[in-house]
Amino acid sequence: MHVLPPGGPGASGPRGRSGPRRRRPVLACVLAALLALSGALAACSSAQDSGDHTIRIGIKFDQPGMGLKDGNRYTGFDADMGRALAAELGYSEDEIIWVQTVSAQRETMLANGQVDMILATYSITEARRQKITFAGPYFVAGQDLLVAEDSDITGPDDLDGRILCSVEGSTSAQTIREDYSETVQLFPVRTYAQCVEFLAAGTVDAVTTDDIILAGFAAQPLYSGTMRLVGQTFTEEQYGVGLPKDSPRCQDISAAITRLIEDGTWERLLAENVGASFTPNPELNPPTVDPGLCE
Repeated sequence: MHVLPPGGPGASGPRGRSGPRRRRPVLACVLAALLALSGALAACSSAQDSGDHTIRIGIKFDQPGMGLKDGNRYTGFDADMGRALAAELGYSEDEIIWVQTVSAQRETMLANGQVDMILATYSITEARRQKITFAGPYFVAGQDLLVAEDSDITGPDDLDGRILCSVEGSTSAQTIREDYSETVQLFPVRTYAQCVEFLAAGTVDAVTTDDIILAGFAAQPLYSGTMRLVGQTFTEEQYGVGLPKDSPRCQDISAAITRLIEDGTWERLLAENVGASFTPNPELNPPTVDPGLCE
């Protein structure tokens, strides 16, 4: 090996001294960056190995008896069915992320991956099935009317010239547009809670949606004795669990709903949430799950 003599190139002079000294910190920085990157990748790998074992369930946050956010608590039949189904799929309650779901945004939220499943008084329709997949049904409701206690409205035929409130994007609003638009003034809003507030203020003459939803609002202490459910249903609404299109979970969820019905869980959850103020149609409930919806 040839050894450079003292005073030779690279051993003295400004350029000779600075060359090696510059490279050492550069190499050290490169090595440090590689080590940091290696650690980050290891951390990511570890996170993936441990798994982000959560499930995002969309519910309504403003429907007493069905889906209601009360501080850090989520109550209602839809919320409890969501917990029960999550448990059937292997998730604990601590692994559930609750997501507020507005009627007009449900299909979009499923398509965009914002939620894994939706239980939000979500009626099964063919138009919706073109965009998403349903499992169920897990309840069968009927469209009804909520009116002031002293109202003379006894059914949809008494709505001529009246102002009727419902939620934009709901099947209830669509039914009114298709069957009663010539005689009824539809007042669409974002949530049913808004509709009920307008009814209490006398701004609208009636609120229309499914009977089980209206019963939940009528039973609230705030409205006790001031509102009543007409009790004349004029549609049949099958509630399904909304899933992303062609979801591989569909058959498992359908089977889980059947188990919850057969073991008495479904009946218990319904009674705990709306039993005191509402009796579902016994000819339609509990429903028979249709596995064909998953196909």
